[in-house]
Amino acid sequence: MNLNYEFFIAKRIIKAKQYKSSVSATIIKIAIAAIAIGIVMMMVAIATGMGLQKTIQEKVAAFNGHIQISNFDNNDSEVSLTPVDSNQEFYPDFTQVSGVNHIQAVATKAGIIRTEKTFEGVLAKGVGTDYQWTAFEDFLKEGRFPNVSEKRENREVLISAYLARRLELKLGDTFKTLFLKENTSEIPNERTFEIVGIYDSGFQKFDANVLLVDIRHIQRMNKWKNGEVGNFEVFIDDFDAIQAKDDEIYNVIPPNLDTQSIISKFPFIFEWISLFDVNIFLIIGIIIIVGGINMITALLVLILDRTPMIGILKSLGSSNWSIRKVFLYNAAYLIGIGLLWGNILGIGFIWAQHTFGFLKFPNPEQYHTSIIPTHIEVWQVLALNVGTLVLCVLMLLIPSYIITKISPVKAIKFQ
Repeated sequence: MNLNYEFFIAKRIIKAKQYKSSVSATIIKIAIAAIAIGIVMMMVAIATGMGLQKTIQEKVAAFNGHIQISNFDNNDSEVSLTPVDSNQEFYPDFTQVSGVNHIQAVATKAGIIRTEKTFEGVLAKGVGTDYQWTAFEDFLKEGRFPNVSEKRENREVLISAYLARRLELKLGDTFKTLFLKENTSEIPNERTFEIVGIYDSGFQKFDANVLLVDIRHIQRMNKWKNGEVGNFEVFIDDFDAIQAKDDEIYNVIPPNLDTQSIISKFPFIFEWISLFDVNIFLIIGIIIIVGGINMITALLVLILDRTPMIGILKSLGSSNWSIRKVFLYNAAYLIGIGLLWGNILGIGFIWAQHTFGFLKFPNPEQYHTSIIPTHIEVWQVLALNVGTLVLCVLMLLIPSYIITKISPVKAIKFQ
C-alpha cells in the first residue's frame, strides 16, 4: 500500500489546533480573504463584460436580425431601394443551412413625423405576419404590438418612448407621417398612424429612428408588386458562428442577392464591445498576480512557523521536494478555501444582480442599457477556478525553494 505521507502530514498540520491559533493564523486568513475577494472580482468582471456584450448583441439583432439578405443595391442604405421577390426557396422556412431558427421579410422607408408643435425624421420598418415579436417583448413598455395579420392594412404602429417623448405623443394618439416619393418633386405620400404600443430598448441609435408599421403601407407607397419585400432578416442559434453562417447562407441564395451580417453592418459597435474582452483578461491577470503574492507571503509565514518541523523531517531523511510538497498541499488547501468562499459570494452576487438588477449605469445612454447585465457560463466558472488554483500553486514553487536552504540542525533549534 502506497502512502502519500506528504499529504498525510499536510492534513495533520491543517487539523492541528495550534495551527489555527498560531501567529501565522491572521496572515493566512488575510491570504484566504484575498483569494476569495479576487475570485469574486474576476467573476463579476466576466459576468458584467459578457452580459453587456450579450445584451448589445441581442438588441442589435432584435432590430436587424443576425444576417440580412437583400439586393446588392440595398447594402449601403438603411432604406429599401430595390425590392426582392419573397418567392424564394429559403423563405419562409430556411432549411438549407443548419442553425437558422427564423427568417422574416421586412421593408424600410424614410419619413418625417409631423405634429402641430414639432417634427422628427424616422425610419418606418414594415413588418408582416412572419415578424418575430418575441425579440421586442422585453422592450415593450406600454400597450401592445401592432396587429398586422388583418386582411387590410391598418394604421397601428409601435413607436419608441424616445420619439414619443420628443413628439409629445402618448398611447392612443394619432399622427401624420410624410414619405418622399422617388421623384422628389412630387407631393409626398402621407399616412396617418395610431400608437398602439411604446417600446424602449435603451439603444438610442435605433430608438431615435425606428417605428414599426404594417409592411403593406411601404409596399403600396413604393408601388411594388404583390409579394415583393425590401429584404430578409435571418436569425441564427449561435451568435459566435455568425461569420461562418453568413458565408453558408451566401452560397445557397440566388446570385442576384447578397448577405450582410450585423457585425459588418455595425462594425463600430462590435469593435467597441470586443474591447471588453481585453479589459476582462487584464483584470483577471492583475487579480491572479495579487492573489499569488498574498499566497507567497502566507507560504513563507507557514515555512517560518514550521521551521523546527522542517529540521525534524530532514533529519529523518525526507527529501527537500517531499517537504516542499507538504507546504504546497497546505497552500493548495488554503487556496481551495478561498475559492469556495469566493464562488459562494460571487455566484450569489451575480444571481442577485441578474434577478433584481439593483446596480444600474449612471449614464445608460453610453452603454445602451440602464441595468448592469450579467451573464456567465458554467465552463467559465470552472476554468476560472482551475486556472486560479493551478497558477497560484505554480507561483508558490519558487518561494518553496527556500526549504532547500534550511539546515536541519539550525531548524530544530529554531525558536
